[in-house]
Amino acid sequence: MKIQDILKTVDHTLLKQTATWEEIRNLCEEGMQYGTASVCIPPCFVKRAAAYLQGRLPVCTVIGFPNGYSTSASKVFEAREAVENGADEVDMVINLGLVKDKRDDLLLQEIRLVKEACGDKILKVIVETCLLNEEEKVRMCRVVTESGADFIKTSTGFSSAGATFEDIRLFKENVGKDVKIKAAGGISSLEDAERFLSLGADRLGTSRIVRLAKELEISNREG
Repeated sequence: MKIQDILKTVDHTLLKQTATWEEIRNLCEEGMQYGTASVCIPPCFVKRAAAYLQGRLPVCTVIGFPNGYSTSASKVFEAREAVENGADEVDMVINLGLVKDKRDDLLLQEIRLVKEACGDKILKVIVETCLLNEEEKVRMCRVVTESGADFIKTSTGFSSAGATFEDIRLFKENVGKDVKIKAAGGISSLEDAERFLSLGADRLGTSRIVRLAKELEISNREG
């Protein structure tokens, strides 16, 4: 797989707590230069980034992040505000306590409310796979499919582990045909990125792939 094809699937991500506007602006420049799918940034930067990009690259942001236990009303407000500020894509974290309590009805209701708040923008649902067992992951595939969300996403990158090949296989086997898959968290090599895509991921959430592309460019020039 060509590196350009991998880059087209990347949500070029910077979500660290200390992120500055200069770093976000640089992320936007890199995303445009390397043709990534989007930049994924903190909500507080969405309005400024959208104005800076002027539609040249989609803006993705996160809500209920990273723990997912804010109220449904809070998530709906966050999603609506993000879209009003110019977000093209919204990645929400589910309430993991509700998963453990087997309250799939409440999870479904929450995701549908957030989807409604997003309107025609893309909604990705983060289920934090490292904190779930296989039965819970399969249930979340069903809930996300029923919700009308656009993507199921493995991880925030802020918990104990990120995406695994096994989780992408499991998602591919259990989500509906209209639900896409985003692998995120810990994707650190082009080889791993290519394997995630070959297993069924449609998007990759990572801060490293663009850096690897830069290093490859430098190496090729020097070689």
